[in-house]
Amino acid sequence: MTFDVIIAGCGPTGLMLAAELRLHDVRVLVLEKEPEPVSFVRIVSLHMRSLELMAMRGLLDRMLERGRRRPVGGIFAAIPKPAPEGLDSAHAYLLGIPQAVIVHLLEEHAIALGAQVQRGCAVAGFEQNNEGVTVELADGEKLRARYLIGCDGARSTVRKLLGVGFPGEPSRNDTLMGEMEVGVPQEEVAAKAGEIYATNKRFRLQPFGEGAYGVVVPAAGVSDRAEPPTLDDFKQQLRAIAGTDFGVHSPRWLSRFGDATRLAERYRVGRVLLAGDAAHIHPPTGGQGLNLGVQDAVNLGWKLAAQIRGWAPETLLDTYQTERHPVAADVLDNTRAQTELHSTEPGPQAVRRLLTELMDFDEVNRYLIEKITAVDIRYDFGEGPDLLGRRLPDIDLKQGRLYGLLNRGRGLLLDRTERLTVGGWSDRVDYLADSSAALDIPCVLLRPDGHVAWFGDDQQDLDGHLTRWFGKPGTDSATEQPKACEEDRTADRD
Repeated sequence: MTFDVIIAGCGPTGLMLAAELRLHDVRVLVLEKEPEPVSFVRIVSLHMRSLELMAMRGLLDRMLERGRRRPVGGIFAAIPKPAPEGLDSAHAYLLGIPQAVIVHLLEEHAIALGAQVQRGCAVAGFEQNNEGVTVELADGEKLRARYLIGCDGARSTVRKLLGVGFPGEPSRNDTLMGEMEVGVPQEEVAAKAGEIYATNKRFRLQPFGEGAYGVVVPAAGVSDRAEPPTLDDFKQQLRAIAGTDFGVHSPRWLSRFGDATRLAERYRVGRVLLAGDAAHIHPPTGGQGLNLGVQDAVNLGWKLAAQIRGWAPETLLDTYQTERHPVAADVLDNTRAQTELHSTEPGPQAVRRLLTELMDFDEVNRYLIEKITAVDIRYDFGEGPDLLGRRLPDIDLKQGRLYGLLNRGRGLLLDRTERLTVGGWSDRVDYLADSSAALDIPCVLLRPDGHVAWFGDDQQDLDGHLTRWFGKPGTDSATEQPKACEEDRTADRD
């Protein structure tokens, strides 16, 4: 095999996945059909769980240098409520950061770890068998890998060629989004925009820096959605909504998006898998899309690496779908609900007023914020206390912060009793004895994504859970590729 994994798509999901795989010495090639990175600036928000994952991989400081922190309140359906106090995260804020910067930093990170990135290379077809996948590029070149991952967006070529269904609802309400300059004083823009936004949550006109403004307006009644939007389209919609086009001019970029909501029926067929927008799309309400994809990547990375290296338990790779598919389904549902609350019709507006009142209750506000920012996720690991399957917050330890110990993408046993051991799993699970750790449980076993796989104080019980998540002790076969391939063939017969 020339590569262990080929990833189609050089966005945040594909690049995060590439870096996760390289932490385990998996040979990775990222293919991107566009010859150059996107040049326009689109601000996105990294949510609490994504910020935690960046901290786990030593990336957060670089992100913070290029982004702007803002309060985490008011993100559910843009209902203006402050965040409740005491959110259970060391990173209880949003980070506004240009998507192009995220891509640049993640690409830099993946390449530094040894990933290869090739731009101007579009996947045109592929064939898979028990040994691997042959990927054909648009120019006719063929590449061979053990796995192919489609991170190639909402119109995913990989998903379509794979024949995986993408059920859901088509777009009903398109929106124009762009960045341009205005020809009237800032005070006039601010007063008028604030007045409109009070009743129309699909309208935005706000300063973006260096004289530019971000503009968001409904697209109803403008040019065919198959055609790129024009500056005249924006002027038309601004006049229809605000009574003036604010003298907008000199656009930096213009785009159009819809509120289609779809979820792939399967995330895996044999040796081909889907992640990010290739697996799920939904309206941008709440800013969850990029975050959901990055979190897919962190969930999948270590599991696929384990499969390739030969130590994965039989069903480990299958847990990628069983864990992440329900999470995406929940995101689709909450964005459907938020989209309805943006409607200007009397019924949805009445529901919005009621929910606005309910969010004055701390429990309601906290529940919705934790849902949007993904810190509420509990994977189904079977019967057990509520902590099982949840992520552990970034607690203080004698060696610093917990997440700093997860930079290598390995499991971690945090032992307050100082008498347990990871034994034959030390090639994939780190160990820290710390009797002073701020925990009310004796010991905790974390997966590489920071979710609690086990807690207790019994070595025999621990060994069973180490086997469940990290395979048999001492079976890392990275240097025994034929053996690993045979194990792949056994696992992939379906």
